[in-house]
Amino acid sequence: MSIPPEELTSDAITASFRLIQRRRGHRFSVDDLATAWEAARAAPEAETFLDLGCGIGSVLLAVAWRLPKARVFGIEAQDVSIELARRNVHENGLDGRVTLFHGDLRDVTRDWQHGPCTLVTGTPPYLPLGTASPSPDPQRAAARIELRGGVEDYLAAAARVLTSDGVVVVCSDGRAPERVVRGAAAAELVPVRRVDIVPRAGRGPLFSVWTCGRTQRAALDHVEVVMRDERGERTEASHEMRRAFGLGP
Repeated sequence: MSIPPEELTSDAITASFRLIQRRRGHRFSVDDLATAWEAARAAPEAETFLDLGCGIGSVLLAVAWRLPKARVFGIEAQDVSIELARRNVHENGLDGRVTLFHGDLRDVTRDWQHGPCTLVTGTPPYLPLGTASPSPDPQRAAARIELRGGVEDYLAAAARVLTSDGVVVVCSDGRAPERVVRGAAAAELVPVRRVDIVPRAGRGPLFSVWTCGRTQRAALDHVEVVMRDERGERTEASHEMRRAFGLGP
């Protein structure tokens, strides 16, 4: 499948990595930035990293930039997204470090033969089947509707490949924390940290980034990050998140 060049943009995702993405397709978002930021914080020494449902490679590239010694894997089922992910890996010079699999993450992890991973990430879609009309664009539909499972499936897949002391970092709907709690329990994982991402001061969380492990380390660490203040200006926390990947204001 070939995408006409005029339908693509090339955008900075870190100080030295760029992301090729469709102008009107699924694009890099604050969900990806926050998930990559939390993942790099949770496992700064990770030797093996897997991104579930890696899409065009947004989280995968950002974490790979922060963890330059890690061996990296990604799984993506959607045709257009895996094509762009492969291109992004190649054009950022990561062919020797990154292996991508084209398939359903639920299936690929059941037959995983690449060793356990110390860090697993995922940014699943938030909307269960039947709760919203899917976009006519297959790539955008897959990023929004749970066509191949939701956060529970991502947690189950992560548990299949995780090391005994590894961590799973997933993004989820901020309005439904119980789905992560139940999904983690079913996968025999324990939530250890929850970061609520608030888009603007005075509003509720847009989404949450959860870190889970095999065992309970302490009481759940629950924090809130506000991205913009009452005037709509980026907060210091927002700038800090971008600086973690070498990006300026």
